[in-house]
Amino acid sequence: MAPAPPRAASFSAAEVQRRLAAGDCWVRCGARLYDLTGFVRHHPGGEQLLRARAGQDVSADLDGPPHRHSANARRWLEQYYVGDLLGDPQASVENGAVTSVNTQETDPTMEPKLKVVDWDKDLVDWRKPILWQVGHLGEKYDEWVHQPVTRPIRLFHSDFIESLTKTVWYSVPIVWMPLILYLSWSYYRTLAQGNVRLFTSFTTEYSVAMPESVFPGLFVLGLFLWSLVEYVLHRFLFHMKPPSNSYYLITLHFVLHGQHHKAPFDESRLVFPPVPASLMIAFFYMVLRLLLPEAVGGTVFAGGLLGYVLYDMTHYYLHFGSPHKGSYLYKMKAHHVKHHFAHQKSGFGISSKFWDYFFHTLMPEEPHSKMQ
Repeated sequence: MAPAPPRAASFSAAEVQRRLAAGDCWVRCGARLYDLTGFVRHHPGGEQLLRARAGQDVSADLDGPPHRHSANARRWLEQYYVGDLLGDPQASVENGAVTSVNTQETDPTMEPKLKVVDWDKDLVDWRKPILWQVGHLGEKYDEWVHQPVTRPIRLFHSDFIESLTKTVWYSVPIVWMPLILYLSWSYYRTLAQGNVRLFTSFTTEYSVAMPESVFPGLFVLGLFLWSLVEYVLHRFLFHMKPPSNSYYLITLHFVLHGQHHKAPFDESRLVFPPVPASLMIAFFYMVLRLLLPEAVGGTVFAGGLLGYVLYDMTHYYLHFGSPHKGSYLYKMKAHHVKHHFAHQKSGFGISSKFWDYFFHTLMPEEPHSKMQ
């Protein structure tokens, strides 16, 4: 006979209240209890929204309004399941007592999904580096990689190579801001010498002088061009759908971006590590140097490099920051989390929605109704 599955832990209302008094954020769906203490910083609606619901039944909140939570969001919630509440499942834990409340019962269509996450039955073995496993998932890869989990990912057996795939967020400004300042000052001085000319044809007959007064415009042009590069890379490279029969393209997709969608809150993988980033940055620098005079192309490159730094910092903040409700970053955080959990084929802008508007890839508007 197969061994019986382990029984879920049980907690009395008094035990839950002690957790709440200690600052933990426990919520429930019916009798099922979830410890969201480690998730409150990441919640797109803000930490206070979850804190205000500590000890309460959030079944109705999952169904909306303001919006119905996606299947991915509900699966994500199950990772925080800790046990069941003893006593009346229609009760709310408040001020050390259990008081009766009217709550909506769990959506019956979601009942089969409400179970403890079993990592041993996942499609990959999480006890081993998974980069070389994902290519074997074939047609199951696309669905698997877009079902996010809250656990760290290990890609390689080698500790050294693995270390090159991770970095802290502040390494980005530390490494690249000095280079931006150096290039900006150097190319501004070159422009100030007055001997830089931009050829407007393939001959040397037609050219225009490039005084130092064009420096701000070229720098801003670089910022603007980076926003387009950001969108194009995210949409067409990071979100390509690799053929299900291609082990190597699936593996490539996972190392480029799939790992981020699988573990969106692994803070060691939220910004580009300097070593792989330097390869991409060097490529764009060489392209601009080939197309434009050195000082012109270099100034545009410096602006684009600043755009990249701002993009990476914004991306990190959208995952771990707590912007003020109603602010621009608050809206972008909600927008980006929806991209991860519900709309992976739209909403590709990270620092702005400009190119999503331009290319008609905005996320579909969600009606503010309970039965979406």
